[in-house]
Amino acid sequence: MKKRIILSRLLLGSLVIGTILTSCMQNKTKDAPKAGITKEAWDKVDSQAVDLYTLTNKNGVEVKISNYGGKVTSWVTPDKSGKMGNIVLGFNHANSYTKDVPYFGALIGRYGNRIALGKFTIDGKEYTLATNNGKNALHGGNKGFDKVIWTAEPISDTVPALTLTYLSKDGEEGYPGNLKVTVKYTLTDAGELKIDYTATTDKATPINLTNHTYFNLSGDHTNTILDETIQINADRYTPVNSELIPTGKLEPVKGTPFDFTKPEKIGSRINQVPGTPVGYDHNFVLNNSDTTLHQAAILYDAASGRQLEVLTTQPAIQFYTGNFLDGKLIADDGKPINQHTALCLETQHYPDSPNQPAFPNTVLKPGETFHSTTIYKVSVK
Repeated sequence: MKKRIILSRLLLGSLVIGTILTSCMQNKTKDAPKAGITKEAWDKVDSQAVDLYTLTNKNGVEVKISNYGGKVTSWVTPDKSGKMGNIVLGFNHANSYTKDVPYFGALIGRYGNRIALGKFTIDGKEYTLATNNGKNALHGGNKGFDKVIWTAEPISDTVPALTLTYLSKDGEEGYPGNLKVTVKYTLTDAGELKIDYTATTDKATPINLTNHTYFNLSGDHTNTILDETIQINADRYTPVNSELIPTGKLEPVKGTPFDFTKPEKIGSRINQVPGTPVGYDHNFVLNNSDTTLHQAAILYDAASGRQLEVLTTQPAIQFYTGNFLDGKLIADDGKPINQHTALCLETQHYPDSPNQPAFPNTVLKPGETFHSTTIYKVSVK
């Protein structure tokens, strides 16, 4: 009789333990992030429907991208305590981007950065662009690639990816040639957002494609980025005039506020940078400027423990500290977006290259294929 009671208790205990384990496994499966890509109808812009795509990796990192301007609208990733936070500036509705928003998260083209006086000459013919930055052309003109609706194709084979294509027609914003552009975003399980750019043309045209995401690694846009630490692998930069047009010279960063060859707090020398408003908006010439993938910059936020590493095949990077954010834009949480609360690391060719013969060539010709890759990798240090 005693043996039967003991055996019954053992069987009952095993049953309880088994039930608990099964329940835990089910909860774990239920709570585990579902990797892949999803699509939702987002909004309408110029009476056209636009969509929002959510890329999620196996670790629960989530990046949202719209086919309107190829904009990265959010990037949710954990900090050192495991708390998830959005590390980029963006909005929940597409219509919010149709206001005077300074390129948040957008794909930039045909030509990222500035072209002096909105003019350049190819093969003896002068072309005139739309001037939307004083006397100069900036980021593709009045309706650059950031304001068009791209054709999107979601991919969810091994890792989530989104391919965007756009045909920029001959004469668009003053640029010559029908330019076919493909941009592929891929989110890896290592926390990398990989951006591959490809383009072909039927007429010689300058091209400088980049992404204009604004980062704040703290995950709180009310914090400034002045205490974040940055290292830029560049011994030289391109000095600019009062309109932020390069002088044509390449100057050493050593002994200047532009020396980030070793990790330095962004705010430590920002007040020494010439110009108004105060801040960095400069092109850095990367030391390894060939077409192989190389490290351009490392950004670190000690409070959150987040680190952003930027790798690229491009020869330069534009470091911009949100100098023109003035509090007029209001975030979705109802709080103003103030100066120096986000920064951009735009991999690119040099500004105004079409007018600077000594700068690396940016003219794409028929029969050639433009291709570049940039990786933004977020980790916890």
